[in-house]
Amino acid sequence: MEQTDYSELKLGKSITAASSPDVAILDVIQNPKKTINYLVRFTCPEFTSLCPVTGQPDFAHIVVDYIPNEQIVESKSLKLYLESYRNYSTFHEDCTISIGEKLITAIDPIWLRIGGYWYPRGGIPIDVFFQTGEPPTGVWVPDQGVKSYKGRG
Repeated sequence: MEQTDYSELKLGKSITAASSPDVAILDVIQNPKKTINYLVRFTCPEFTSLCPVTGQPDFAHIVVDYIPNEQIVESKSLKLYLESYRNYSTFHEDCTISIGEKLITAIDPIWLRIGGYWYPRGGIPIDVFFQTGEPPTGVWVPDQGVKSYKGRG
């Protein structure tokens, strides 16, 4: 395997999140297993953004699944990107889809799906789902494991 220069990555450095997702940069690295189709999952159970109307915080459990192509996203840069939404105003739908679009632009995955499981505010939970098509056959794609919101039960 060829030697890669990781010195430009955020990994291992003290870095704060970008001021908004619009200016956040995802670090990408070469896929170490290009000849194998496999699934990568990122789970962010404490995602936060702001309501663009009220300014109140919105909370979500975000799950991103993707099958890498030539590159993979470096996890610290993804964490910082997701954190950049903390003081950013956007609707649930735009937020969830924009995360997927940013990943597609950065790494051009073979397949991607994102589930945005938003906690209720005003009594209605909103779940937003996006995927780029059908995953290739032979790749194990487990359920995202987030139960639908049921309230008190």
